[in-house]
Amino acid sequence: MLRALEASPPGVWMRGAGVWSYAVANLGHILGIATLFGSVLALDLRLMGLWRGVPLRQVEAITLPLSVSGFALAAISGAAMLSANATEYAGNPFLAIKFSAIGLALLNVLLSMRMPAWHRRHHTDVDVGPLRIIGAVSLACWLVAISSGRMLGYW
Repeated sequence: MLRALEASPPGVWMRGAGVWSYAVANLGHILGIATLFGSVLALDLRLMGLWRGVPLRQVEAITLPLSVSGFALAAISGAAMLSANATEYAGNPFLAIKFSAIGLALLNVLLSMRMPAWHRRHHTDVDVGPLRIIGAVSLACWLVAISSGRMLGYW
């Protein structure tokens, strides 16, 4: 699979476009991660009980669009960087850890959207216990994804 990704048109283009293509993709990846994690951090901390005086609806209005755009930028630029030299990551355990953590984070989002507590999150009588768990799991997953992504280059 890694060979196929490396041989794909984006992989061939990334390698043929010169050093600046990888540098620009890397910059895009960093900006995407920063946008994603900054917005996720604010929302997750609010879900976990911080800033109770700030309505969750207001935090969501800012953080959800930012997290989606940050994830999109990180995913596109990350795929571009991976396609440039995918086979170099064969056997690197941090790649599997990173993708597993991202998958769990996205699964957490999907499952949380089905929870009654999530649907009632704007009501004052909502049980905040499940919301705290959603926030904690999300924060843990993204921290693992970012940390393992950073460790990819050191294996």
